[in-house]
Amino acid sequence: TADLLVSQPDTGEQALEITETLVRSGAVDIIVIDSVAALVPRAELEGEMGDAHMGLQARLMSQALRKLTSSISRSQTTVAFINQIRMKIGVMFGNPETTTGGNALKFYASVRLDIRRIESIKEGQDVTGSRVRVKVVKNKMAPPFKQAEFDVLFAEGVSKVGELIDLGVDRKIVDKSGAWFSYGGERIGQGREAARDYLKAHPAVAREIEIKIREAAGVGSKDAAHARPAAEKRPDDKRSPTGKVVS
Repeated sequence: TADLLVSQPDTGEQALEITETLVRSGAVDIIVIDSVAALVPRAELEGEMGDAHMGLQARLMSQALRKLTSSISRSQTTVAFINQIRMKIGVMFGNPETTTGGNALKFYASVRLDIRRIESIKEGQDVTGSRVRVKVVKNKMAPPFKQAEFDVLFAEGVSKVGELIDLGVDRKIVDKSGAWFSYGGERIGQGREAARDYLKAHPAVAREIEIKIREAAGVGSKDAAHARPAAEKRPDDKRSPTGKVVS
């Protein structure tokens, strides 16, 4: 948290001015605006309840992004805008969903991600996280329309070991038979939650699976050359890669 800056400006204009200042400074790697819907124009805040303010936020975003885009392109800073979904009124055909803040952000953005919760993760009766699906709806850097699913746990954020299980199964590194998950011929858990807990308790096995996934994907790991596989332990260690004692 020592490298985290938090600002809570009063108006949308202040928020976007702070964003531009930070981008120009080059002192930060990423700026997150949470959220576009909360960028309330000054005129709306100073007005009365019930006053009509048609297009104020859209004009604010359009003006700000014209300035920001130029500054961002000359910097090494990533700017991420979180937005919210609204429903169009009277739409009979097509997708009735839209996002706040007008169309400027859609046009200027290099990457747009549609993020949705598809199910809850439970331990007994307690909800401990969410299964999330992300679809790339726009991408200037690579082919769009890719999809990915992953776990977001309330206590830790994106679950890395959950990703290892999913990618390991996809690439036949981790075997799945019914509800059981196995690695190296040894069962590591019944159900994703049990397998995830096992990999948390056995980081050497998780590291070995990660290295194999990276190799299968053609992505090198900077510590792969120095990481010793779980099976390659001391000569007197008679444990299998899954941590079970073998003879």
